Amino acid sequence: MALTLGRRSFDNGFRRVIHHTCLNSVNGQRLYNTVLKEERNSGNSGKVITEFPFLNSRGTGGTVVSERRGAVMVIGINRPEARNAVNQETAQRLTEELTAFDQDNSLNVAVLYGVGGNFCAGFDLKELAQSSGSLKLEQDVRRGPGPMGPSRMRLSKPLIAAVGGYAVAGGLELALLADLRVVEESSIMGVFCRRFGVPLIDGGTVRLPQLIGLSRALDLILTGRPVKAQEALTFGLANRVVPDGQALQVALELAEQVSAFPQLCLRADRNSAYHAVFDSSSFTQAMQYEFDHGLPVIPAEAVTGATKFSSGAGRGGTFSKSKL
Repeated sequence: MALTLGRRSFDNGFRRVIHHTCLNSVNGQRLYNTVLKEERNSGNSGKVITEFPFLNSRGTGGTVVSERRGAVMVIGINRPEARNAVNQETAQRLTEELTAFDQDNSLNVAVLYGVGGNFCAGFDLKELAQSSGSLKLEQDVRRGPGPMGPSRMRLSKPLIAAVGGYAVAGGLELALLADLRVVEESSIMGVFCRRFGVPLIDGGTVRLPQLIGLSRALDLILTGRPVKAQEALTFGLANRVVPDGQALQVALELAEQVSAFPQLCLRADRNSAYHAVFDSSSFTQAMQYEFDHGLPVIPAEAVTGATKFSSGAGRGGTFSKSKL
């Protein structure tokens, strides 16, 4: 695979500097389709697909659909004919949707899923192979979206991935963007791009080792092997394993439960955990960050919560009945 750099402008609101990747359009896509077919036949037959009935979705018929459900935003990758592989248009739309979610103060949690039974099969290799010009990707990770769109984002609020079917290559990287992953029993995850010389440049080598440990991450990165749901659960790659067809519904229920908590406290704790893992240079710095960002929550939310608890509202009620 040849890799060159070039520049081209787009009128889509995003400034991008590009990588041009040359692939054999016949062999690359044919091999990828064959691999997915073989993996499907090996253990994914008889899969039950349950779609979510979007009644008021935005972008219906486009590559991404979305709907607001109270304080939860539901975002769907809508390219089932391509196993929800992400092309440039889809990457842009996903970035726009998650940016809008993060900036909307009335939304607490987002759920990301794939329409048609697959979460995401990665970047669209057909578009990559058939492109006559340069594919434009922002080289400076601080200045723009990644190849898969929102993969470089640091969301300020929780994102839950509802994973059905395949979440492979760049699709795995999108799943890693989420805080929690609800995975269906017959789902398959993995670094399938290993087989085609396509690198992980959407955070896979950054997030995966932190999530499941370096040893297990290297196992997946070096071999490109498929990982089924139960192994993913053992690794910590999956947070919940559910029957086929139920990932979206369970993810929505989980999102509603998380959304019901006091949000200042939840986000302070969440952001402190991310800071400790990715940004702190020492234990002391991480502890200081936790204290500094947690302290303002006490007068804002904790005092009210403690008052409710002491009055009996929380004892034997909220805590004992939590479904989390």
